[in-house]
Order: sequence, then structure tokens, then C-alpha cells
Amino acid sequence: MSQPHSDTSNLGRITCSLRGSVVAGSWQTCVLKYTAGFAGIDDTGSLKIVTRYATDSGIPQFDDPAAPNYTTVVASNGAHLQLGYDVKDFRRPWGRTLQLKVLQGYLRKDDSITLTIGDTSGGSSGWRMQTFAEDTFELKTLVDRYATYVYEELPKSPTFRIVAGEPVRLVAVAPSQAIPGKKLSVRWKLEDVWGNPAGRSRRMTQPGLPEGIHRINVTDDATDDATGLSAETNPVHVSADAATRYWADLHGQSEETIGTNSIEQYFRFAQDSAFVDACGHQGNDFQITDAFWQTINDTTARFNQPGKFVTFPGWEWSGNTGLGGDRNVFFKEEGGVIGRSSTALVETTELADSCCPSVEGLFARMEQEQQRRDVMLIPHVGGRYADLARHHAGLEPVVEVHSAWGTFEWMLDDAFSRGYRIGIVANSDGHKGRPGASFPGAGKFGSYGGLTAILSDTLDRNSVWDAYQQRRVYATTGARILLDVQTSAGHSIGEVVNIGKGESLELSVSVAGTAPLERVEVRNGMRVLKTLRTYSKRNLSNRIKLLWQGAEFRGRGRQVNWDGCLKLGAARIESFKTINFWNPEKNCERLSSRELRWESITTGGVSGVILDVNRLSGKLHVETSQRSLHAEISKLGVKGRPHSVGGIGKQISACRLPPADGPRDLRKTVRIDPKYLSQGDNPIYICVIQEDGHMAWSSPIYAVV
Repeated sequence: MSQPHSDTSNLGRITCSLRGSVVAGSWQTCVLKYTAGFAGIDDTGSLKIVTRYATDSGIPQFDDPAAPNYTTVVASNGAHLQLGYDVKDFRRPWGRTLQLKVLQGYLRKDDSITLTIGDTSGGSSGWRMQTFAEDTFELKTLVDRYATYVYEELPKSPTFRIVAGEPVRLVAVAPSQAIPGKKLSVRWKLEDVWGNPAGRSRRMTQPGLPEGIHRINVTDDATDDATGLSAETNPVHVSADAATRYWADLHGQSEETIGTNSIEQYFRFAQDSAFVDACGHQGNDFQITDAFWQTINDTTARFNQPGKFVTFPGWEWSGNTGLGGDRNVFFKEEGGVIGRSSTALVETTELADSCCPSVEGLFARMEQEQQRRDVMLIPHVGGRYADLARHHAGLEPVVEVHSAWGTFEWMLDDAFSRGYRIGIVANSDGHKGRPGASFPGAGKFGSYGGLTAILSDTLDRNSVWDAYQQRRVYATTGARILLDVQTSAGHSIGEVVNIGKGESLELSVSVAGTAPLERVEVRNGMRVLKTLRTYSKRNLSNRIKLLWQGAEFRGRGRQVNWDGCLKLGAARIESFKTINFWNPEKNCERLSSRELRWESITTGGVSGVILDVNRLSGKLHVETSQRSLHAEISKLGVKGRPHSVGGIGKQISACRLPPADGPRDLRKTVRIDPKYLSQGDNPIYICVIQEDGHMAWSSPIYAVV
């Protein structure tokens, strides 16, 4: 651990060749020169260069001069130096550590060590910078002068700014509902290849629209430096009586814990760059001092603007899974207590509230708090995962099914199999300072962050809070899909409906997607009762969808490597597009007219490719690091051919699709036969799957027989 000494002015100094602004994801050569202070560095003493754990900058390597991130070091006096790297070798959140150990020699005052991260002299492309913007990217420098393994932090470490690159796409967001003939405001922004906003966001006024589902085209063409990029907004339901819905991301962290940029910047991004309507902040409790807890409360109070932007104060109970696992804790108003899972990274003398070391202790403390103010817990999957064998119905109205960590439908199975009545939500759990628009970057996050749709007549704390409590919410993987479900008697998502024995249940299902719909599933718990499509077998075309998905484990080691290739025996690939290839460094390339090769991971979600082939003949051969798949193209159908690979929902599948640019809207009435309704609770809900990999889950209507 680091330890301050009285002579920190004699620790030495360090300079950095990178200054000012550096483009996110760019390739750089970073030369760091450390000059020793009065004591020098003794034999087997060392330096540590530490970055935040949240960073996804390239991992230094020391063996291949021609490969990315090649790193070298030299001492001015010829001392032998040893390089090492560890992803967790310093106190959180400063985990990622490059260590320079002095061997077979020592440093005197004014001797120096020159470290080159991204040394290009042997052909390396350099050091790939962090992919997300940050005002103060710091290379925290510590020295063990006396070879005692006591590290002292230099008074001043190198910092520079990470900024967005050139814009490559336009993102436009419109309100999900509008009144016929009434003007509406559309907000839009430009993004670089890694999802960073490039320049300021903008606003345009759209003239009133007639009733129906509309998507508005937006083009960046109004200024001298216009890019010409264009995009279509999310669907807008224009109707005098359209259900009002707002969009929320309540789950993420800032640099005060393990995230990026300040809590102030965090909320500004959500409001001004992600265009969400509601936001929360969820720092790990064992990093939150009482002073920062007060800052969280002060910040949410200041940003909360009824009718414009709703915020909720809160924190993440970060107990080990064996003690109950991750729960987000929210208060409707400021002033709540913080019952930490531990004091791992805060001084106990700083704390006004005692700890809750188990989830049962948390439940008991929050029951007491409920007597004074409204409290809500949301179980989720992050580094740890929530153990839903331990559940408090009065405190936990919803469960998180998706975040930047991945997709976790097994959480729904855990809840439904135990008879819990829960709503379904999604958030980002982002660590990159981009709540509401959380790209995973190049690290271990495998998905784009999710959003929760809130069915609420007004945008204020009371109404939004009530929607969560009453389960009038639904989850998406980040796309603003419109989803409505009602019974013939007018009951909507989240409600409990009594059904007589032998009676059927009739549902009206309405979906307006952000891409062509592949299928819409009607489920009872995890059982698919009916599959709705906008096409049938006779509408299939020469398009083939290959999909891989799932996770290795429930915990931190869930990432699945799907690196692979495909080859066609007779048909040729006319064109192809990827599904959920969020990391530009892991791409899919065409090797020939019949071959593709890719690098891909999943962390519970889905990835894949869609091929357009010239004919439906011959075989499809797929090889991945998980398993192979071989199929006659002509025999592929609507449902696909899934092959299980074990793990948590790991599978690979192939199917045929209808022609491109198919219907994005679906309206169907569905009758659920009594034979599919069991005695007691039946959680009836809708899962939407789009061609592009985005999904949505309605909270259930609980049909009680």
C-alpha cells in the first residue's frame, strides 16, 4: 500500500511526453521520464505507474516489439530494470499497475528511468489510448525508494485529457409520444467510433405530425462544418391518448468511486448528451465517505427538475454474493442513511451510520428507514451478482435484466421460479461516465448499456417512483422500443389479474421497433407460449443470420470468446453486417467471396452476423473457439438451429430472415389457452427481439388462477 512520508519533496519527479488533449482510442507513444530524488532507489526498489481500474487503454506488453502496446524501459546509469503488469496491484479504484523494479543496481539522486509505453521502434503501432473521454487521465506514480514495498505517491503525476475523435455517426432522439399537430423537439448529437459525443448536442423543432407511428430523419447539414451524417429517430407514437413514457438509466458510477469523471459531469452527460429523463448514481458503498454521500445528495437535489429531469439519490450495497450480492439502494428524496456492506476503502472514523454486512441486515435497516422515507432496492448483476434466494418483496419491486455487463435472463428465472412478483428494468452500470448512452469500450464490458421505459403521466419524483413500485416499467438493451401490452379487460403491465379456472387470457400486444422485428415472444415465466412474427416461412429470403450468445459463469469470469470464421460451400457472400460488435478492435472481415473471420466476445448477451448470399445452395460451415456448426443452407428455416455449448445460455444458431428493411411495427391480439396457465401466479410478459440484436422485456401481467 502507499504510505505518505514527511520528505515527499524528495521523492523525485516525472515528466510525460503526452500533454494537453489526446484522442480517445488513438495510437500514441508515451515517454515517461522519472528522475530520482535525494534517496534515489535502492536495489530491488521500484516504481509503480497506476491508472484507474475503469480504463480500457491497451495493456502494456514486453515481449513482441512489433505488436501493439510494446513497452520498454532503460535506466540512465545502466541498472537492470524488470517490467511487470497487474490488473489489480493497487488500491481501488487505481488498480491497473505497471511496475518497474530496479535489479542488479540502484539509482542515485538525479539518475533517471525512461519508460516508453507504445515503443514503435520495432514496428509496434503504439499504445492504444483509453476509448472514452476523460478530463484528467492520470498516470499515478508511486516509488518504493528503500526496497521495503512501502510506496509513496509523487506530489505530482502526469495527467492529460482524453477527447472524442472525428464523428462517424449521428444519433437523434425524439420524445416517445406526441400530440397530433403539436410541434415537438428532437435532440441529436454526433459520436465518434467509440461512442463519445463529438461536439455539443443540438436541438431541432419538428412540425406537428398526424396520428400514427413516426420516425423522423435528421441530417447534419446546416453549418459550414456539417458532416452530412444522418439518422432516424426512435419511433414516436402520435396520438391524443398515447401512453406517456420516459426513459431512465438509474445505475452508474463516477470517478469518486470506480467510474470516470465527476458526479457533476455524470448527471450533465445523462441530461445533455444521452437525453434521458431520469437518472441515478450508484457508487460502491465501501468507497463512499460520509462527505461524498452528502455530495451525492446535494448533486441529485440540484439536478432534479420536475417536468425536465428527475434524479434519485442512492448507493450500491456491494456485499459479496455469499452475503447476498449487489443491490442498488434508492431514496425518493435526499437525506437517507447509508448502510455499507463493509468499510474496505473508507476510514471507520468517517462514518455516521453503521454497516450492514449481510443482505438480511440491509433489509432490516431499510425497513426501519421506510418508516421515515421511501426506499427501493434493485437486485442486479455486476462484478458480483445478487442472490435472489434472498429477497424482500416490500423493498425490491423490480430486477435488472440487462446492463453494460451483459444480459441476464437467468435473473428472471431465479425470481419467477420462486414465485416473486417483480418488474423488469435495465440500466447501464457504466463506469465510463456515459449514463444513458454507455458503450462498452475495449474492456471486459460486453454490451451496450440498457434503458428503462417508465409509464408515467408526469415527469416528477412521485410519479416515476410510483411507476417502479407498481411495475409500470419495461427494459430494453438501450434502444427506445415502444412496447404496450394490455388484457382485453384493460389491465396493463405490472398489474395482477384474477383468472377463473378454465378461462383464457386475451392480450393486445403493440410493438414499434428501432429496427426490423425478428420475433416477439409471449412468455409465461421462462416458457415461450407463442412467437409472433411479421413474416412467415414463405417470406424468407437469401439472408442468413448467425448468432452466438451466453456467458461462462454468473460471476466475474463470464466473458465468452467466440473468435471464429465461416465458409460457404457453394453460395457467395453478396454483403454482410455485424450484430453487437461494439468494440471496433474486434471486427469481422471478409477473407474471400465465401469466407468471413471475426473476433467477438459475449458476456450474457448476443453477437453475430447477417449474410446476404447469392443463392440458397451448399453448406454453411462455422468454426468458433467454442464449437462448430455445419448446416445445409436450403434447410435453414425461420426458427434457426440452436446448438448448446453449456455455460449460462451459451449457444450458437443459424436461421433465415426475410428481405432487408422489413416491418418494424407489430400489433397482434393473442389468446392464451387455459392449458398454459397454472394454478397460482402466471407472470405473462413480452420479449421483443429485433434483427439488429436489440431486445425489450415488458414487466409481467400477473395472471392468478
